[in-house]
Amino acid sequence: MEEKRAFLRHTVATVAYRGGKAVRDAPESFATFSPDGSPRTPARILAHIGDLYDWALTQAKGAEAWNDSTPLPWSREVERFFAAIQRFDDYLASNAPLTATPEKIFQGAIADSLTHVGQLAMLRRLAGAKMKSENYARADIVAGRVGAEQSAPRREFD
Repeated sequence: MEEKRAFLRHTVATVAYRGGKAVRDAPESFATFSPDGSPRTPARILAHIGDLYDWALTQAKGAEAWNDSTPLPWSREVERFFAAIQRFDDYLASNAPLTATPEKIFQGAIADSLTHVGQLAMLRRLAGAKMKSENYARADIVAGRVGAEQSAPRREFD
């Protein structure tokens, strides 16, 4: 179990790294960008990611609950993203028991969050707020580093 828990923590750190890159330096206007007029704006997607990590924490604690949050202003939603991941990672780092299996937590909240981080990256390009691509296998991603402060990219390209 400890090995699986450690892998979950590394995966969460990967979401924080990649998600941080997708939201870092995005203009405020990005929050409401919608190429097709749908309500699935970057702010709504980011709020959903925060909800996913809140849900994962409730699963881990054995009191599963879902909340569909109304998006906050962009900068506050970015803060909420990192705070939700931090709370979940803090729980994983503790000795508290996981009442859901690591596999269940991964296949639900964590896998879904990776999908949505990719959506944010794609929407950045469509919104004209491009970010550089990166060789993520070379990134300095460390379990426990889940805040906005991340290592500088090691290998970026256009």
